[in-house]
Amino acid sequence: MTAKLLRGDEIAKLLRERIAADIRQRTIQGFRQPSLAVVLVGDNPASHVYVRNKKTACEHVGIHTIDYTLPQTTSHQELIALINKLNLDPKVDGILVQLPLPLQINPREIDELIDPHKDVDGFHPYNIGRLAQARPYLRPCTPAGVMLLLAHTGVKLAGAKATVVGTSNIVGLPMILELTAAGATVTTCNSKTRDLAAEVAGANILVVAVGKPGLIKGAWIKPGCIVIDVGMNRLENGHLTGDVEFEAAKQHAAWITPVPGGVGPMTIACLLNNTLLANIKSQVPDK
Repeated sequence: MTAKLLRGDEIAKLLRERIAADIRQRTIQGFRQPSLAVVLVGDNPASHVYVRNKKTACEHVGIHTIDYTLPQTTSHQELIALINKLNLDPKVDGILVQLPLPLQINPREIDELIDPHKDVDGFHPYNIGRLAQARPYLRPCTPAGVMLLLAHTGVKLAGAKATVVGTSNIVGLPMILELTAAGATVTTCNSKTRDLAAEVAGANILVVAVGKPGLIKGAWIKPGCIVIDVGMNRLENGHLTGDVEFEAAKQHAAWITPVPGGVGPMTIACLLNNTLLANIKSQVPDK
């Protein structure tokens, strides 16, 4: 068996085209163009790349971005003041604060301060709580993207054995909630899991989001498993790789996401979708 590639870049392209068409139609109807405030604090090179990619994606679908590039020395209170201002601005639909933040700023407090109706990352406790109740509003982008990838395979999630490796607030925990809401039987693995190989081997659906290259051995993969590799790791030679041994795993899996080109494009596409949703919910037409 050789796995089919689950190419997020191709699926994300279709989603972006749908978003762009919806925005064009709403503009014709007199509604305001969606707008996203992008806040970047500090000089992390990777963050600048991520922000540039997100802004380019917004431009392509018709979402207006408002840039706030702040120095590394920005205080916690200064960032709070900006977030409060953006929360009150009726022409701002979404607020994106790029992580990581400098050490003097508490990211959890910033997440909680953002208006949950403008929380396009989906990190606010309100949005996580709604997801836990299977009543999602703005969903965390990467798990939402993974669910779209799984839908593309045609797999029946209800009753399937799903294993999630990694329990971060950004990916792992909301991924567990997404799969649970879909009716899967979910196993959670973390750094304390005693026999990771055995837990992985029992999975019909495997989602890995740890950030350790080659953590999941290809030989552990159950034949016919769907493997979603969220990991994005840069090796010393400059190559990008995931958390799963790709070449070995694809000999067992039915579907597998490549790195790059798998989950990453879906995350950005779902950010755009959340921004459009926030704009629709605000229902503010042009005067």
